[in-house]
Amino acid sequence: MTPPARELISVCVCTYRRQALLTTLLEVLQGQETADRFGYEIIVIENDLERLCEASVADAARTARIPIRYDCEPERNIALARNRAVRLAQGTLIAMIDDDETPVPDWLLRHYETLEASGAQGVLGPVVPVLPASAPAWLESSGVLDRPRHRTGHAIGTQDMRTGNALLRRPLFTRGDLWFDAALGRSGGEDSDFFARGVAGGHSFVWCDEAVVSEVVPPERWTPRFQLRRMWRSGTIRGQWIHDGRQSWVLAWRGIVLLVGGVVALPVSLLAPTAWRMRLALKLAYFGGVVTAALGWPTLRHRE
Repeated sequence: MTPPARELISVCVCTYRRQALLTTLLEVLQGQETADRFGYEIIVIENDLERLCEASVADAARTARIPIRYDCEPERNIALARNRAVRLAQGTLIAMIDDDETPVPDWLLRHYETLEASGAQGVLGPVVPVLPASAPAWLESSGVLDRPRHRTGHAIGTQDMRTGNALLRRPLFTRGDLWFDAALGRSGGEDSDFFARGVAGGHSFVWCDEAVVSEVVPPERWTPRFQLRRMWRSGTIRGQWIHDGRQSWVLAWRGIVLLVGGVVALPVSLLAPTAWRMRLALKLAYFGGVVTAALGWPTLRHRE
């Protein structure tokens, strides 16, 4: 009797001018544990008309144990790149990881086990920041890089959903028509929007705390300016949902109260430690984005 075919996972990686990091990721992905329960392939979509990584991906594919396939999305738009990756994928399950991340050896296996046990449409896991010793102390002590973690199997809301570490069932796309919105492919928020529409459509997503990926935080993200803009942009995504009627005004009203209180506290904050000042400034940036977007005022439109 012929044994049943193993399920195939397509690991989708979208990349833009990170050749060294991408090469490292492709090497690490070759050693994923499967316990002989599934097979996997790797899909690389370069979101760059100049195709700067094509040759290095071809080199990696020639000696790879796990198949690596390459394609290019010429228009600079991460949503289009993600959609292209899913369309190129042959697997019944779609894994997503960023090109600057490194997974633990049993990353896929842990995701797969949680998906099977939960019956959910998708599983997401933690992205752990790695800061070099030369990074400013406030970056770690302020908590700006910290993200919530949950017990494995815990049903999660949209605030915990990102595409940097996920395993999704393919029918979400093919039957649920949940493609990434190209209108958000330059401003950001395409992943939050994707999962919000999924939840609204009745799909469930759970957490796997053992499916860890790490992300080295590069020097260009160490500045207050970068982190403040990041928090503002994150706030504008939520604010836009409020403006569009997809979320209640509770968060915006809370933001208004906190903004007033934060402005009053600013003079006192000048005497506080740097980490405390940055926590306050980052909170003000986030809720500033929420309130301005909810009111329909012009907001930050594109990633740097």
